[in-house]
Amino acid sequence: MKKKHPIEALIEQGEHQQLDFKFEVSDSKKIARTLSAFANTDGGRLLIGVKDNGVISGIRSEEEYYMIEAASTMYTRPEVPFTAKRWDINGKTVLEVYIAPSDEKPHAAPDKDDKYKAYIRVADENMLANEVLVKAWEKRKMRSGTLLQISKPVEILLAWLDKHPYIGIRQFCRIAHVKYPAARDILSDLIAMGTMEYVVVDKRIAYRRLA
Repeated sequence: MKKKHPIEALIEQGEHQQLDFKFEVSDSKKIARTLSAFANTDGGRLLIGVKDNGVISGIRSEEEYYMIEAASTMYTRPEVPFTAKRWDINGKTVLEVYIAPSDEKPHAAPDKDDKYKAYIRVADENMLANEVLVKAWEKRKMRSGTLLQISKPVEILLAWLDKHPYIGIRQFCRIAHVKYPAARDILSDLIAMGTMEYVVVDKRIAYRRLA
């Protein structure tokens, strides 16, 4: 029995949170969003020269690598490092690009209006990170650490999460009678401290306690 090529085994998984197929790379800014999303989430692989349906089309030139390099060096802030490997499969070349999960997040990339935004990877899509996540990541990088005052809103939040699986920020504002900036700061503190994490529910970011 012929041994399956490692790239073919990857393709069989289909696109998911840590795997994305690209027929070609024609826009470095657009691919920078994928680099940002992978780095800000769990890392992942880009297979270039593979159609969305998993058919291997192969890359057409060295240009694909240079587009990824441009995305990394010119259009991610801070720069998202990557490693790349070329695979030959039945006479066609697939470029495998690996992005590790980053400790330097948030990594931002230009949106459609050329404004730099941070992205996260959700299933097989890239999604904008919100203010809570960006603030949490920034607080995690601060050497002084995060000091959280156990205030009444924090007590209300934690008590509510003892009985419910997750909460949205607007919901938190309502039950704790706090304004959005205060809710944002409390949630980002708790995430930075490792007490809570984000979860995506119906394409919206919510928050839950870490077990």
